Amino acid sequence: MTAALAERTDARTPAHGSPAPPAAPRRRTRRERSFDDPPRWQIHLPLAVYLLFTLVPFYWMLLFALRPAGSTSLVPWPMTFEHFDKVWNERAFGVFFQNSMLVGLATLAATTVVALAGGYALARFDFRVKNGFMLALLCSQFIPGALMLVPLFEIFRNLRMINSLGSVIIAETVFQLPLSIILISGFIKNVPVSLEEAAWVDGCSRFTAFRTVVLPLLRPGLVAVGSFAFVHSWNHFLFALMFLSAQDKQTIPVGLNTLIGADSADLGALAAGGVIAAVPVVIVFAFIQKWLITGFSAGAVKG
Repeated sequence: MTAALAERTDARTPAHGSPAPPAAPRRRTRRERSFDDPPRWQIHLPLAVYLLFTLVPFYWMLLFALRPAGSTSLVPWPMTFEHFDKVWNERAFGVFFQNSMLVGLATLAATTVVALAGGYALARFDFRVKNGFMLALLCSQFIPGALMLVPLFEIFRNLRMINSLGSVIIAETVFQLPLSIILISGFIKNVPVSLEEAAWVDGCSRFTAFRTVVLPLLRPGLVAVGSFAFVHSWNHFLFALMFLSAQDKQTIPVGLNTLIGADSADLGALAAGGVIAAVPVVIVFAFIQKWLITGFSAGAVKG
């Protein structure tokens, strides 16, 4: 009997060096499943409601832009592009589109370059007024752009820059810089200084080390900052309205405003202009969404 018991014990005990058999997974109770893994409808239903709330205005805009004038159909059929032809050729939206693209790209480039320099200085150097400068940058975000219209107009008038796209580019860049500098400084702080120090030991200058070591790691942050600068300057209405008076200098937001009359509005042309204004922004975010999410994640976590 003793030998039989020893045999059973040896059979249940794994041999020396062999892995123990895996334990059977514990079955979770219904309460644990409902807390850890909520039913899919609890996730999909709010997302569907939000998606419906977001896409219905876009569908309504496409409906007015693609269906013939005077039609009341809820489906854009027969489809027509007469409204797009009207706003692009007769209402000079081709010129407005070109001006908006120039303002957006120039603001993107200027904001990114200046924010890189300012962000690097705040992240890597210590100086007396550093905390005060950061506080001033934060406080500047509470100043609405409308309060600065009169002093900016006087400055640009003295510089003879009224009715010039340069005035809009400078104004947009100035208002985008505070937040952009703060974001870039946070991205640079996440890059270890030891990487730059290793490049300095290898004989690189500070600028070369920044260009070859730090700058490639800032790509997600630069995409986030540049995309916000472009979208804000593309959609901004106030500066273009105040600083630009000639029709060949106006941007798309001002051009959309010209489609609204005192007593009536051409809904088909207005919807077509809205589609033209929305398409570049949608394309930009469709291509950079991966970099944008990575950039915000990198800026939110230190280490």
